[in-house]
Amino acid sequence: MKPALLILLACLAQAQSWTPQTSGATASLRGVSAVDGKVVWASGSGGTYLLTTDGGATWHAAKVPGAETLDFRAIRAFDAQTAMVLSIGDGEKSRVYKTSDGGATWKLLLTNPDPKGFFDGLAFWDARHGILAGDPVDGQIVVYTTGDGGEHWQRQHLPPAIGSEGAFAASNTSLAVQGSGDVWLGTSSAARVFHSSDGGRTWTVAATPMRNDGPAAGIFSVAFRDPMHGLIVGGDYSKDKEDTRNIAETSDGGLTWTPPLGHPAGFRSAVAWVADRKMWVATGTSGSDISLDGGVTWKTFDSGSYNALSFLSSRAGWAVGGRGRIAAFKME
Repeated sequence: MKPALLILLACLAQAQSWTPQTSGATASLRGVSAVDGKVVWASGSGGTYLLTTDGGATWHAAKVPGAETLDFRAIRAFDAQTAMVLSIGDGEKSRVYKTSDGGATWKLLLTNPDPKGFFDGLAFWDARHGILAGDPVDGQIVVYTTGDGGEHWQRQHLPPAIGSEGAFAASNTSLAVQGSGDVWLGTSSAARVFHSSDGGRTWTVAATPMRNDGPAAGIFSVAFRDPMHGLIVGGDYSKDKEDTRNIAETSDGGLTWTPPLGHPAGFRSAVAWVADRKMWVATGTSGSDISLDGGVTWKTFDSGSYNALSFLSSRAGWAVGGRGRIAAFKME
């Protein structure tokens, strides 16, 4: 047997698992953002946010004042004091809040100005430069960018949407950013990937082979390991055990997308690249999978239901799900 194959088989034999942690919340959680191995934020329904500063040994759960009816599907944290949350919903229910004092107080930065609008996700290149995306208004997917940490937002213009094409607000990973200006957006009904290399000012769009045969099907998550190589995952969340056309890869920065040889075992709402182990991890409501060969083959390591994940390394990764579920990644 060839040495490279022996190494691969040894890696596959390593045990991976999600280790449950006590969140102190009962909300449906769909946002999670790890800052380092100790500081992690999460967010969810009922205006809920959560913070740990000890790697999840203890979690503090609370609600953003005045936002108790909102569903925070996205969170982006910068340190133990600073984080932003994005809520979804029609018109003014879609908002962005920021805390700079560990959640003691929150400032409303943006309220969706369009009654027909619906925010989906939020991403930042750094503490000042960020982007959010929302469902189409008047035939165009809504994108706003900020260059001052969310104090001001500017509407950008994209190629026309196809029908009701927008993004899924399922895991806050329909947007992926790299470097200082690359951003990719995976869409719902048309299952396309929009790409900008200048911080969201100009865009191209590419078709993908992803499943898009119903209102619950499309691309749910985008992740890149470098500016050229990335993965998209998804499927149909109403048929979460089906693995039809639930993954595609690119090696040219998103110009073209093709299915790899293998695939995760069902619908997946989030995928992440874990650089220190050179592995991909995907999760969804029907389980979680790992790939140690660049996405060619996949192994299911957990059957629990999770919505979103955030990784800094194989020793600093978390997943969140319904009823306040939080778990830390463990690899032996």
